[in-house]
Amino acid sequence: MKENNKTLFAGLAAVIGAVALVALVGLFAIHPPKEIVTGEADASEYRVSNKVPGRVDSIYVKEGMKVKAGDTLAHISSPQVEAKMLQAEAVKNAASAQSRKARGGARNQQKEMAYQVWQKAKAAVEVYRKSYERVKGLYEKGVVSAQKFDEVEAQYKVAQADCAAAEQQYLMAKEGAQAEDIQAAAALVNQAGGAVAEVQSYLDDSYLIAPSDGEVVEVYVKLGDLIGTGSPVMSILNMDDCWFFFAVREDLLKGLETGENVKLRIPALGEEPYDGTVSRIQAMASYATWRATKTNGQYDVKSFDVKVVPANHIEGLRPGMTAILEKIED
Repeated sequence: MKENNKTLFAGLAAVIGAVALVALVGLFAIHPPKEIVTGEADASEYRVSNKVPGRVDSIYVKEGMKVKAGDTLAHISSPQVEAKMLQAEAVKNAASAQSRKARGGARNQQKEMAYQVWQKAKAAVEVYRKSYERVKGLYEKGVVSAQKFDEVEAQYKVAQADCAAAEQQYLMAKEGAQAEDIQAAAALVNQAGGAVAEVQSYLDDSYLIAPSDGEVVEVYVKLGDLIGTGSPVMSILNMDDCWFFFAVREDLLKGLETGENVKLRIPALGEEPYDGTVSRIQAMASYATWRATKTNGQYDVKSFDVKVVPANHIEGLRPGMTAILEKIED
């Protein structure tokens, strides 16, 4: 009798358990659990590259260091650029000297010498004039030959021409260089100054400067490395420009719109919710499509890349941390 009762109770318990299981399954079927969408944190990262080929002379930061915009990160030594600077400065100095000479005109000693040459030429003209007049009188009286008269006349004219040339030389020394010469000399100075400024910009670029605040993620070079133009030297992470991206199935997109405010949870930082805004919803490539496994009653479901930007700075957030975006209810 007791054994029959035990069997009866066991059967009854099994029936009750089966009924409870069926009821539980039905409950979940009617009210499925709240679906969640997981994503990942990311942040902008920029590479610092050099503009001047050379050798890594100094590295002022280490991986993991925080940097501010304008901080000097490294220095690339370039002897070729330094040599070009010496050449450019030498050309500029020569052009400046030529310009000063053009503006200043001839020296006082040169002016005085030109004046004395002119006076000497004037005196010679006077001597040849007297000789010419005397020989002319004798020629008219038939005392001297025509050849002698022609020789004295030619000497007199040459003396006059020499005197005129000496006078012009003196006037040029007195007036200084022409305006065109002064302008040409000034243009050479400007051209040389431009060359110096260009080379100076290359020298300035030999110091690598942080363009914004961030954290040094990786340094690609070592001291003494020889690198070319455009070679990456280090990468810096900008945590002030971070976001989250989620791969969301299209059947879960309802309620998500661009510009919509959402809530985020980051398990690594605790259960505190964070505010965010959907900034982009974009279809992902075909490889992210969920393929139907049955020919009837199912269809392919595409995945969409949803980008969410946090409303405020999240302390402790690191790229790669998991983020949870709860499905928005109807």
